Amino acid sequence: MSLMIYSGYTGYPFPTAPPVDPFAKIRVDDCGKTKGCFRYGKPGCNAETCDYFLSYRRIGADVEFELSADTDGWVAVGFSSDKKMGGDDVMACVHDDNGRVRIHHFYNVGQWAKEIQRNPARDEEGVFENNRVTCRFKRPVYVPREETIVDLHLSWYYLFAWGPAIQGSITRHDIDSPPVSERVVSIYKYEDIFMPSAAYQTFSSPFCLLLIVALTFYLLMGTP
Repeated sequence: MSLMIYSGYTGYPFPTAPPVDPFAKIRVDDCGKTKGCFRYGKPGCNAETCDYFLSYRRIGADVEFELSADTDGWVAVGFSSDKKMGGDDVMACVHDDNGRVRIHHFYNVGQWAKEIQRNPARDEEGVFENNRVTCRFKRPVYVPREETIVDLHLSWYYLFAWGPAIQGSITRHDIDSPPVSERVVSIYKYEDIFMPSAAYQTFSSPFCLLLIVALTFYLLMGTP
């Protein structure tokens, strides 16, 4: 897929507001009601305890996103036409060496994330506390047609990723196969979706359940 970079664009302006202090805590009781949420990690986790957390809600002509992850580097969401990395619009919150959390815009070229100078984020907030990177920002629902920025009124698969940063630059994500939404996500539909992390998937697969049943039967019946 070819990558098109636009410079000197004079269309839709993307103003950036200064960070708000203090950072307002992410409310999870609104999940599935007034905003959509994705939680990845331990069952029952929230924005402060999940391995990864994302929420989205429409506010006028914008969509507000909240991201949080158990990392000292970066947390991101990618908007993809499929479930694979490559050709994706990515918003990442990056913790730099000065202790600040800034929102960056990337475009996945194959397995490589290329930073794009044209950043649609506005009203940025970010904080690094308790070894977590947490942020909040808005971006417009509709944008002029451009390869590196998708229209959020359309439905996309959401790619969830987080990992370390070196001097404010992102490096490879923490896990080999980062989670992805099971189906395309619409900003017009609010759900509260939980995805168990690998540590909590062990006994949920059909194969493991069958193995447990077989072992239980073997122990109850005894050996010949």
